[in-house]
Amino acid sequence: QVQLVESGGGLVEAGGSLRLSCAASGTIVRIYAMGWYRQTPGKTRELVAGITSGGSTNYADSVKGRFTISRDNTKNTVYLQMNSLKAEDTAVYYCNADVESYSGGIYRTNPYWGQGTQVTVSS
Repeated sequence: QVQLVESGGGLVEAGGSLRLSCAASGTIVRIYAMGWYRQTPGKTRELVAGITSGGSTNYADSVKGRFTISRDNTKNTVYLQMNSLKAEDTAVYYCNADVESYSGGIYRTNPYWGQGTQVTVSS
């Protein structure tokens, strides 16, 4: 089994910064793409930022220049540095990872999600 555990959410004033972390654990063979998504009530979950195993990144237009995604492959961890936060960044943030695991003699690659962490930006 594979688990993703997020941390770092909270309440911050507009213009402030937060850093989210997401650590993967379990019977991991390899982690491919990792990413951060966010969701607000009544809306679909949207991609915020993604990063490949090689370090290539992509961002939603709304966060370009303010957010930075990075990963530490030695720790199976992905980060999201969020600067110049705005009220519209308020959401539950989820991490996602495509993970190859090994169990019962079988290799499988599946997408996994964290439990979500609340980010609230006060204006």
